[in-house]
Amino acid sequence: MLTESETEVVVVGAGPTGLMLAYELALAGVETLVLEKLPRRVEQVKGGGIQPRTAELLESRGLLEPLLERTTPREPVGGHFAGLPVPLDCAPWHTRHPFPIAISQWEIEEVLEERVVPAGTRVLRGAAVSGVEPDDEGVSVTAGGLRVRARYLVACDGGHSTVRKLLGLPFPGRSGTHRAVLSDIRLSTVSSLVPQQLGHMSTLMRRSGDHWAMLAPLGGDRYRFTFGHADRADPSDQPDEAGQPDSMRDSPVTHEEITTALHALYGPETTLGGVDNASRFTDATRQLEHYRAGRVLFAGDAAHIHPPLGGQGLNLGLQDAFNLGWKLAAEVQGRAPGDLLDSYHSERHPVGAQVLHHTSAQRVLADPNPGEDVAALRDIFIDLLRLPDANRHLAGLMSGLSLRYESPGGHPLTGHRVPDADLVTDAGPARLSTLFAAGHAVLLDLSGTVPADLGLPPRVDLVRATCTDDLGAAILLIRPDGYICWAGDGSTAAGTTLVSAIADSLAKVS
Repeated sequence: MLTESETEVVVVGAGPTGLMLAYELALAGVETLVLEKLPRRVEQVKGGGIQPRTAELLESRGLLEPLLERTTPREPVGGHFAGLPVPLDCAPWHTRHPFPIAISQWEIEEVLEERVVPAGTRVLRGAAVSGVEPDDEGVSVTAGGLRVRARYLVACDGGHSTVRKLLGLPFPGRSGTHRAVLSDIRLSTVSSLVPQQLGHMSTLMRRSGDHWAMLAPLGGDRYRFTFGHADRADPSDQPDEAGQPDSMRDSPVTHEEITTALHALYGPETTLGGVDNASRFTDATRQLEHYRAGRVLFAGDAAHIHPPLGGQGLNLGLQDAFNLGWKLAAEVQGRAPGDLLDSYHSERHPVGAQVLHHTSAQRVLADPNPGEDVAALRDIFIDLLRLPDANRHLAGLMSGLSLRYESPGGHPLTGHRVPDADLVTDAGPARLSTLFAAGHAVLLDLSGTVPADLGLPPRVDLVRATCTDDLGAAILLIRPDGYICWAGDGSTAAGTTLVSAIADSLAKVS
């Protein structure tokens, strides 16, 4: 007998993407059920860092501070491109968070779940989805002994997405060519080659013969050990949709395998004390053609996978959730114009494609056993990274700070993120980022000329303020995810033309 249940949205997967999406929906009062196949959280590092733009978004919801309390101590160093030794400098992008933040994925999940459950979201663990039946009115989901009816389902269930497979959706792209191991280990003795503090990736990476490895200290005797061999995947292996070859799919990582890699890269005096967890991965590259299939949407690794270079995957998924959450909430609550939910695909698919593109380029530059041509290419790239303009471009790309969504409107700020700034409001000093804690859109009036009777829709806040920084416009209409959808100078704010323009833009952030 199946237990019947109803909810407004089902989220499949309690990783960072799924929990972040559930939190965004909870802020809007959308009833949400999260289904997770694992009976309990695995304390595995996996995605190990938050990029600057993700940090800004988390701060805008009041979620960054509890995460910072759990971070791994590290030197304040910039990000990297393909592990090249010149750090990326995010300072030109005017951010309060110019450096990546080192934190284990499970810590992010724990903080998000601590916030989302009290907000009213149900998280059901040990609930593996076995059936998905969408129709014109909603989706029926079967998971264990539960059958749930929802208006929408969002698949955040990873590169091997069960939902994607149940719907028979193709996952086009390229299978993996290199294999590697990700492990969380404890060392009982260490050699002088073992790094003692987190730093730039180039200081953590070692190569010796056909072996390569990155050993990142996590505190005490704990390390994150990522390693591989320069040989390529066996072409006779038949990869699955996530690029995992048959020979790797169920092959456990052994202590002997980890010990061999440790000794090859860090000397025989480096002794393995224990393995907390370990898994295999490849550099497969795939992306769904459409992030929406009727009443089913896809986010995170369920929608895209790519080589794990530059700390992109976790951040890409979290930013998918920030983009989708307020749009899906508006759709469920009948506040959205007809094309708002479709804009999730039109905005995020190109972003995912761009990440697939530049991680493919990094895969070439980071080849663990580069030939003469690749070595020459690396030298050229290192020289380019020393040029401020080239470094700024790649820093914006890798950090997410340069992202601009295509958006109608003639103002040059339209579609860009709004940088955090110090404001003085009627209630006193405030940082701009704090205006978004409730997940509302904000109409920021720095001119004092927006009519008080403009008639704002629900979940759009009018904030009058002054600002010593030049934000580029006197009036800014900012989406819940911190991107500008309208900007003006306020010189004719009482006029019907400007009021009409603001009103038209407000319909897109309801």
